[in-house]
Amino acid sequence: MRELVVSHRHPVPEIGAALWTLEEARRRTHESVTGLFDPDVAPAGLNAIGTLLYHIAAIELDWLFTEVRQEDFPDEAARWFPVDVRDEAGRLSAVVGETVQHHLDRLGWVRALLLDTFEHMTVDDFVRPRSLPRYDVTPQWVLAHLALHESNHKGQILTLRTLQGRAVRRD
Repeated sequence: MRELVVSHRHPVPEIGAALWTLEEARRRTHESVTGLFDPDVAPAGLNAIGTLLYHIAAIELDWLFTEVRQEDFPDEAARWFPVDVRDEAGRLSAVVGETVQHHLDRLGWVRALLLDTFEHMTVDDFVRPRSLPRYDVTPQWVLAHLALHESNHKGQILTLRTLQGRAVRRD
């Protein structure tokens, strides 16, 4: 199937294209978790699908609030993210016992915050660097990074599905 790039509904074409890319990555993530499989199963040394979905959402929230908005997380974040994203050893914390739908709802909650943030952003703000202690970053770069981050983990999810004998069918 061939897909055409269609700009997200945003008055600034550059922002619209970046949001479209991010939304396309999310669509593909959703596609990768359709059908029956266990989100808590992981081969030794690998992360479970549920853990990866939690991580995708947590990282999107972190980049949105720390780098783009430069604000504290909203109070509701504690409900959606009861576990630190990484354990003491620096590995992703295992997130088990949640349904795939709950993971998707978490992803949707974070994405709604992101889309709301970018809805009225000007091109000047989109390319304005945010200075943090270790680096400078623009919202433009953040959206590109988040799309790549999610796409990379979607590949891991598809691999885990295959290892579970639950590969996603391609029609």
